[in-house]
Amino acid sequence: MIRKIIKINKDLCNGCGLCITACHEGAIKLIDGKAELIKDDYCDGLGNCLPVCPTEAISFEEREAANFDEEAVKKHLENTKKVELPKMPCGCPGSHEKKLVRTSFKDIKPSVEITIGSELTQWPVQIQLISPMSACFKNAHLLIAADCTAYAYGNFHKDFMKNKVTIIGCPKLDDAEYEYKLTQIIENNDIKSVTVVKMEVPCCTGIANYTINALRNSGKMIPWSVVTISTDGEILQD
Repeated sequence: MIRKIIKINKDLCNGCGLCITACHEGAIKLIDGKAELIKDDYCDGLGNCLPVCPTEAISFEEREAANFDEEAVKKHLENTKKVELPKMPCGCPGSHEKKLVRTSFKDIKPSVEITIGSELTQWPVQIQLISPMSACFKNAHLLIAADCTAYAYGNFHKDFMKNKVTIIGCPKLDDAEYEYKLTQIIENNDIKSVTVVKMEVPCCTGIANYTINALRNSGKMIPWSVVTISTDGEILQD
C-alpha cells in the first residue's frame, strides 16, 4: 500500500545517532556510520526522528510500503534487548576514543593555597529534574549546557556560569522531551537571555536545536547565543 514513511538522506547523515534514540519502535539503525531504516513495517510514520536530526537528513515520503506492524515491533524490541551491546564505539563521531595531551606546567608551590568557589546558583541542575516553575528562573540569564562542556573547558564556572542559572543535559543519553521542557521554562518565566554551550561533536548539536526551537515556540524575542567547545577544551565558536 501507499503510505507516509520516513526517508533518510545518507549524504546528509552525520551518524550522530539521535534519530535512533528518538525512534521508540527501533526502526532505525546505524550501518557503516549512517542511519538507515531497517524495515518498513517498523516505521509508524509519525516522524519522532525528524526534529532531532541536526542535519535535516530525515524527511517524509509517500511510497509503496508494508503496513506498520505493532506486533512485529514488540518482538523486534524484545530481541534487541537480548543482544549484548557492542564493546566498540558506534559510528557516532562523538563516541570515538581520543587521547588528549595537555601541556604540563612546572611544579609551582604557591605560598597561599587558593580555593576556587562554585558559581552554581540553584539545585537541581539537570533539565529533567528542575521544575519549569522554579523561582530560580525569575529574571534569570539562562545557561543551557551539554553535560561534557564543564569537564572539557577548564574555566567553565568563571566564564559561563557566573551570574547565570545553569541547567545541563545530554539529548543523546537522556530519553527526555528537552524541547517541550525548555519551551515551558521560557514561556512561563521572564528569561533575560539564553546561552547554549555545547561540544563540537555532531550529537551535541541536538541541545542547541532544542533550545532554538523552544525559543521559537515561546514566541519571545530573547537574546541568545551558542558557544561550541572543542574536545581539546578550546572555544571554537562564540
